[in-house]
Amino acid sequence: MTDDAKMTAAFWSHLRSDRTVMLGLEDTAPTSLRPMTVQMDGDADHGPIWFFTSTDADLVTQARDEDLAIFTFVSKGHDIFATVHGHMTRVTDPAVIDRLWNPTVAAWYKDGKDDPTLALLRFDPVRAEIWRDGSSLLAGLKLIFGGDPQADARDNVAKVALS
Repeated sequence: MTDDAKMTAAFWSHLRSDRTVMLGLEDTAPTSLRPMTVQMDGDADHGPIWFFTSTDADLVTQARDEDLAIFTFVSKGHDIFATVHGHMTRVTDPAVIDRLWNPTVAAWYKDGKDDPTLALLRFDPVRAEIWRDGSSLLAGLKLIFGGDPQADARDNVAKVALS
């Protein structure tokens, strides 16, 4: 497995477990970025990525179908960082809502799946830049003994297609 493939796999693994991103519309980022909880459909390492939100949220009121969106992600242990670009669409299919519904989501909607403020967004990732934390003890020792920090930094970033 290439380094890019390893970093991509690590990204999906961390995203699935940590689940919090800063999501926004690409043309209004960074001011539109909001913390959102990821919902994943299955264990596959690909999209779509789903977000439950409110009908009055800026992400809903300002977005158009297939709008370009972006999210940033930092794993809880700061091992992986990512910026992900993709397309975002509002989905109203009750079958999808049923499939993704869980007690955590339910806590936000007083009328459950029939809540009039419920909105579901589908994010289809297209590309990402993924960084692996390069500030390890080994990296520090390399620097002390004349290592090239720029070369090490290049080895800790991957630009990948996710579609």
